[in-house]
Amino acid sequence: MPRQTPVAELRIVVADDHPVVLAGVKALIESSGDMIVVGEAGDGVTAARLATDLKPDVLVLDVSMPGLGGTKVAERLREAAPRTRILVHTVHEDVGYLRQMLELGVNGYILKRSSGDQLVRAIRFVAEGGVYIDPLIAGKLLGGPSQKQDIENRPGVELSERENEVLKLTAAGYSHKEIATQLNVSVKSVETYKARGMEKLGFQTRVELVRYASSKGWLDGS
Repeated sequence: MPRQTPVAELRIVVADDHPVVLAGVKALIESSGDMIVVGEAGDGVTAARLATDLKPDVLVLDVSMPGLGGTKVAERLREAAPRTRILVHTVHEDVGYLRQMLELGVNGYILKRSSGDQLVRAIRFVAEGGVYIDPLIAGKLLGGPSQKQDIENRPGVELSERENEVLKLTAAGYSHKEIATQLNVSVKSVETYKARGMEKLGFQTRVELVRYASSKGWLDGS
């Protein structure tokens, strides 16, 4: 009988200055079955050092950290650990924080009031190379009414049923593998439907897609 190759665990560093939150996130991650916490930090300086030294797959990072704020940690790690994906885990729902962190190159932004399942999904998604934006705050990227109208009004754009399904799930933060399983198609097909849909809409980034999804109500109740 051939020996099965073990699935590689995602290596995670968690940074939060609240011990209860830190312990809860660690327990959640390690109960997922495919992730392991390799480092814990209660302040920004330690978070930056651990991420630099350990080079984890993902750093789950709080914004408001003593010693060194989350924005400064993100700035440092773009140089010190460019392969580490950064998922911001925060109470801040102000779109200003979201835009600032996205400009710094973080790979995801999830609110602490979101479910544990969403957090695990977000970690997997950014680890696979995606950009995760919590549906609870994604709509705020739309800006004012005129900007929303520009996003909504795309005459002549007709998405196929599959393109529509794939883009909706992508905007909600599902990975290509998860979408393929839900729709019973191959990962390659998911990538093709996504690429076609994005091209039709004239989008280059997932941030644009999330803004569009919010304008269409795709993320309501997610």
